[in-house]
Parts: sequence; structure tokens; C-alpha cells
Amino acid sequence: MKILSVQALRGPNIWSVNRKKLIQMRLDLEEMEQQPTDKIPGFRERLEAMFPSMIEHRCSEGARGGFFHRVERGTWMGHVIEHIALETQSLAGMETGFGRTRETNTPGIYNVVFSYVEEKVGLFAAESAVRIAEALISGEPYDLQADLKKMREIREDVRLGPSTGSIVDEAVARDIPWIRLGTNSLVQLGYGVNQMRFQATITCQTSNIAVDIACNKEETKRMLDAASIPVAKGDICYDEEDLEATIKRIGYPIVLKPLDGNHGKGASINVNAWDDAVAGLAHAKKYSRRVIVEKFITGFDFRVLVIDNKVVAAAQRVPAHVKGDGKHNIQQLIDEENKDPRRGYGHENVLTEISVDRDTLDLLAKKNYTLETVPAKDEVVYLKSTANLSTGGTSIDVTDMMHPENVFLAERIARVIGLDVCGIDIMARNLTQPLKETGGVILEVNAAPGFRMHLAPSEGLPRNVAAPVIDMLYPPGKPSRIPIIAVTGTNGKTTTTRLMAHIVKYNGYKVGYTTSDGIYVQNHLLEKGDTTGPISAEFILKDPTVEFAVLETARGGILRSGLGFSRCDIGIITNIQEDHLGLSDINNLEDLARVKSVVVKSVKKDGWAILNAEDEWCMKIAESLDCKVALFSMNEHCDAVVNHCRKGGIAAIYESGFITIKKGDWKIRIEKASHVPLTMAGRARFMIANALAATLAAYLYGFKTEDIKTSLTTFIPGAAQTPGRMNIFAFRHFNVMIDFAHNPAGYRAVEEFMQNVDSPHKVGIIAGVGDRRDEDIRECGTIAARMFDHIIIRQEKHLRGRTEEEIIGLILEGFKATGKNISYEIIPKEIEAIKHAISTAREGAFIVALSDVVTNAIDIVQQYLDKENEG
Repeated sequence: MKILSVQALRGPNIWSVNRKKLIQMRLDLEEMEQQPTDKIPGFRERLEAMFPSMIEHRCSEGARGGFFHRVERGTWMGHVIEHIALETQSLAGMETGFGRTRETNTPGIYNVVFSYVEEKVGLFAAESAVRIAEALISGEPYDLQADLKKMREIREDVRLGPSTGSIVDEAVARDIPWIRLGTNSLVQLGYGVNQMRFQATITCQTSNIAVDIACNKEETKRMLDAASIPVAKGDICYDEEDLEATIKRIGYPIVLKPLDGNHGKGASINVNAWDDAVAGLAHAKKYSRRVIVEKFITGFDFRVLVIDNKVVAAAQRVPAHVKGDGKHNIQQLIDEENKDPRRGYGHENVLTEISVDRDTLDLLAKKNYTLETVPAKDEVVYLKSTANLSTGGTSIDVTDMMHPENVFLAERIARVIGLDVCGIDIMARNLTQPLKETGGVILEVNAAPGFRMHLAPSEGLPRNVAAPVIDMLYPPGKPSRIPIIAVTGTNGKTTTTRLMAHIVKYNGYKVGYTTSDGIYVQNHLLEKGDTTGPISAEFILKDPTVEFAVLETARGGILRSGLGFSRCDIGIITNIQEDHLGLSDINNLEDLARVKSVVVKSVKKDGWAILNAEDEWCMKIAESLDCKVALFSMNEHCDAVVNHCRKGGIAAIYESGFITIKKGDWKIRIEKASHVPLTMAGRARFMIANALAATLAAYLYGFKTEDIKTSLTTFIPGAAQTPGRMNIFAFRHFNVMIDFAHNPAGYRAVEEFMQNVDSPHKVGIIAGVGDRRDEDIRECGTIAARMFDHIIIRQEKHLRGRTEEEIIGLILEGFKATGKNISYEIIPKEIEAIKHAISTAREGAFIVALSDVVTNAIDIVQQYLDKENEG
């Protein structure tokens, strides 16, 4: 078997609009296409022995053991690999279960699709599943545990931490979108101007000054002491001389910890002798040049969490420890404790595995113990000097036991330091009595405190501490999203997108939009190129200045990665015509419609899908939608429109020369089409169709009809506003038009316009695109021969696997199909072809360059026009 490609889908996609995280692997079964599982001796037995837990895979049978029954009866290896990929992820601690395996039009080649939790783990699982399947087929041994270990390691490298993850989960539960910014824990909640950011538990509202104070333990202690908040006595030490002076002043026992440390690293507690103090100083200085030396306070370690100046949780933290049974030594007890299913690698579970380090050995040495010592029954042996969960500690929820005086104290501390999310470490006998009565003290104040001990304590009630963070960032009434209008279709996408963005901008919004020629914010070009995929959409949604997004959405991005947004307010399909067929398993219009439908299937339930009523595939899509549907048509008597409006539906129609909204039996005339510059005085019918789609979207969004009218009449087409969309350059004795038409539907639209062009000599500059079907290239040639008197064929780009001669040959076959004796010449380079056409132009000629590199063509023509004007 051979993996042909593996890609990660990250948004609504052709396999599922709701399951956004999918791996799609294109797999060639090769000789295994002739060997379903029932033809492989012992395969089921080996599979069941390696994955006994697959008994829970119900498969299409819907019953426990269903998948094994399928294997018994015979199924293809792509299906098996799908289930292996799902099961290995689950065994590695990432429970997931959606999968699909479908054969392509090429026998033996399958699309194997399965869900993932972490993308890089999913990609690894795809390749691992194929290796495992090959081992099971041949009966060779396979180290499954090594792959599972690798998957866990990848997950720990790439996953969000428990605190960050809990905030994201809470946001998702409230339907707040999120984007991970980079590979660390920096996350954006919401879109555009409504975004908020956080990293770990530091938010975009966290005071930088407060973080600096909290990170400076000496400054924190000084400020708390000045505010009459109890703190441990001590000082900052640089060397043994400072250490000796501090000990003389505060006495033993002491605690030593690095000033800039965290997670308990470099700390030594309950030190009672000079040699131990010197050793503790040296250990702390590995992490910080300055070392805090404080009086050791007896009691328990507590963490109080304050969010938005309110106490939301409190936990007693217990250092990692084991309890003796009088039989096993300390190492054996540690090993047994680490078998607790709640303990895991890193942050994968609620507790972390206990590891043996210098701190552990030092603590044992103070008791004259080693790892071989057998503790007495019920003796508690502490293994760490700090109670951090990251070092194997446990937590006990004590939120409801806090004395009101201590709640007041904690909330006051958060305000004194200035942190919106604040973790306060307290050493005291308990929190049920005021600290001033128990002699308890504040040890530290933490910016970015961990949430894990509160989310899943070892004992006591779990606390959803992520909820108050979201409450703080998005109080009631604050929106998290911005309006999104997504535009797709075969032709007209870019023009409709640009016109829609113009209408939105006229209505006072700061608009960001993506097109096939670039990403724009407020008409400023920020990124040049074909930007119609999910990365470009995300670019707009990440921009903090954008209030409204209009996103051109092409098939390629949907197939590669899915949509770049979870849902939109309005989705538009301009039309579904032959283009790019035969690529990426999209072989016919039904396949293409399935891709385009992803956009409108992602419209929110109370949003609108705007569809072309004259397009049969659009109308088939309409039958499967859950959102509201509106139609547009150049023919007001179109059956689909008549039936739709009879039921009270809304449509945009071209009637009596007007762009009109029809609502039930009522008509609202917006503007005469000939007054809309985009339509070329009403001659470009396909531009009228684009205007209908944009007008309908604007009306449904809620813009006033008079504002829509003004927007339509102020949108001036040209090289600046609509590059490559019927850009006409008027020379003294002839005209040149540049258009992006590159498929039969686009050519037909240009042909319709050319029928209204009065010219004695119509010249076309055309090319074929190598990745189109033979019949599409031929048809473009046929249409070109019908509308032009003379044709220049050029073909230096977009060969895509074909030869120049082959493409030109197909174009010439198209010429012959008309029976018209068309004159033509071949000039390979587009720039030379345009120069030749201009320099040989006859009086009154109309030259049309159907260009695939719009900017180059526009620049050349503009240079010639500038020279003429200068002359």
C-alpha cells in the first residue's frame, strides 16, 4: 500500500460541516485491492489480539463488535486503516470516533477520513495505521506501544495546557469562536474587533505592571507588608554572607527559593542546619542569582484563585507522597502510585506522575531514608518539598471552607497587586479561621496561576474556574463574532465579493475581504495573490480593526483544509458550472456542487443562503439546507422564483430593466440596471446577476434600500476596483478589454457581452489551462471562434502536466467545430501577444485579452495608454 497524500481539515468540509477536525488520507491499496480481509488468513485474529478494545467499534452494523463482523465477512484495507487510526488515538488518550472511507473514481485508490484531537497526532496516526495494517497482513510483530508513546509525546508538545484548554472549552460551550495564534498557548477568542486574547491564564486585560510586581517576589512581599497583609519574614540573599546574616535575624527553620523561580524549582524547605542552608542556597542559585530566604511557617499549603477581584476557588495542596504498607520500599510505592489512572505524562491527566529528583533524595536523606527503605505501615513519606501539581502533588478543594475574613483578604491582595487572574499561595493551619488568628502568611502571588488543581482536585468538588474568565472577557451583551458573508461559485465570485464589500463599507463598517487577487482591509491591499482559502479568511478574522468580513471562498481551499470560519451569516453561490473538473476527485457537477454547498451549509440557522434560481445544482443544494433561503434570477418568471415567492419567500430579480427585490407579491425596485456602472450600461448581463446577488445579501442583512442604491451607483468597475473583470481601456482608435474568464461559462458570459459590442474587428487573446478536461479546452476554443474575428493563441503558462502543443491542438479542434474559417496566430508569451495586438490594431477594433495573470496584462495595456495620452 502507498500513501499518496495526507492533509488536515480544520473547518467545515466536504465530509462534515459539524466535524471540523478531520484527517484525509489518499491511499493506494495496490495489490491489497484484490485482497479484502476475509481473504487474508488469520487477519481478524491478529487484529483482535492487537486491538481487543475495538470490540466497541459498532461500525455500520450499529452493534457492539460490528466492526469485527465486517472484518470477518470481508472489508477493504482502507476501512480497516480508518478504524486503526481512530483506535490508536483513543488508546493514546485522545478519544475520537468519526470516520469515513470512500473509493475514488480510480480503482484501488481510497480517501480514508477520520477525526483527530491534535492535528499532528492525527497526521502521525494516519501513517502509523498503514504500517500497523501492513504488519497485521504479513503477520509480523509490531511495537504498538512505541507508537502510542510517540503519539502522547507529540500531544504534549503541541496541545494546549490544561488551563488554556479549559478556557477554550468554556468559550466553545458559549459559542465563542477561537483561533490559536502560533504554536504556543496564545489564543484569540472572537473575531475582528470583538476579539480578546489570552495566554495560559494571562489575558489581554492583565496589567503588565501587575505581572512585573508578581514576578518580583521581593517587591510583592514589600507591597503586601505595606498594606498590612501578613507575609513571612525574610530577605534576599546573594551569597553565604547574606545567608548567615538573614538566618541570625529570623532564625531556623527556613525556606530557600529562587527569586525568579516557578513550579517549586530550586526550593528547599524546613532547613534547620547551616550545611543544609548552604546546599539549599547553591541549589536555588541554579535558577536565579538572587535567592529568597524566609522563615519556615508550619502548616498546610493553600492556593486561592481570584478572578476579576472575586475568590472563585481555594485548594489545599499536598506535596507528592507515598503511604507505607510495611512491605514495599519507597521506589516500589512510587511505581504503584504512578499506576493510578489519574496520573499521566505531563498534563495529560488530572495528576502528574511522580519522578525522583534531587529534591526527593534530599528529603529522604533528611530522614536517613533511601529509595530502598521500607516505610512502616501508614507512614506518610513526602517526596517533594513543594506541593505543585506539576511535580506530582495532589489537591483538595476547600473553597466552601474559607472564612469570610480570608475571602476579603484574598480579594484585597488581588487589587493591591492589580491582577485580573491571581493565584495566592498561603501557608496556614487552615483557612476556616482568619489568618491573623492562626499565624498564617502569604507566601507568593502568582500571575498566570494554573487551573488544574481546581478543575480536577484529587478530593472535593471540581470548580469551573474558566467560566469567570469568560465572564470577565465577554460580559453579557458583549459580542464575540463579526458579520461574515461568504461568496462561492464558479464565476462571478470576486466581483460579487468586491461589490458586497463596497456596500458594507458605504454603510459605515470597517470591512475586510478576500479575493482571488488579494486580501484587503478598508480597500488597502495587504496581501497579493489568490487569497480565497482558509488561511486568508483567518487573516481577516484575526485583524483587530475589521468589523465586517466578506470572504470569497474557492473550491481549492475547501478541499485542502475546509473553511476558515465555523459559520457565516450569509452564504452566496453565484453559479455551478464546469471548471476544474477531473481534479481532486471532483469529476462532475454533482461533485462540484457538494464542495460549494459547504459554504451555505455553514450558514447559521437564522442566516441566509442566497442561491442562483436558474442553476439546477443550486436548487438541489437548497433542498438540503437548514437555514433560510433566498433566490436571485435574471428571469422574474423563472419557475423556482415564482414558486419561492408564492410561499412568501424573498428573491432578487431583473425585471423591466430594474434590479428588484421581490418579497412575496411585493416588489421593491432598487435601481435601473443601466445606471449601475458595473453592468456596462446594462450590456453585461452576468454583471447584473452579480449585482442581484450582492443586492439581495445587503437587503437581507438589513441595509436600507436607498443606501444599497447609492452603493450600486458608486461602485465604479475598472482596474482598481475590479481588476481582470471586464476592464476596458479606451484608446483613440480602438478599445482593449481584459477579463479573467478561463472556463466555458466565463467565455460564454464574455460572448454574451461581445454580442452588444459594435466593432468591425474583434480580436481575442486566449490560452488553455492544462489541468482542465479536454472537452473544456475544446469548448473554450469553440466559443472564442464564435465571438472573435481573429484570435491570438498564447501558451507559456499553466501547462500543468500537458505540453504546449497538446493544449493548442485542443483549442484548434474547438475552432474547427464551429465550421467557421477563423484566422489565428500563435504568440507564446502573453505580454508579447498583447503588445502585438495593440500595435496592429485596426480602426475601431475591440481587443479582448482573456488573461490568467491579470496584473501583468493591465500593466502592459496601461503603459501603452499612458504613452498615447502623453503623445
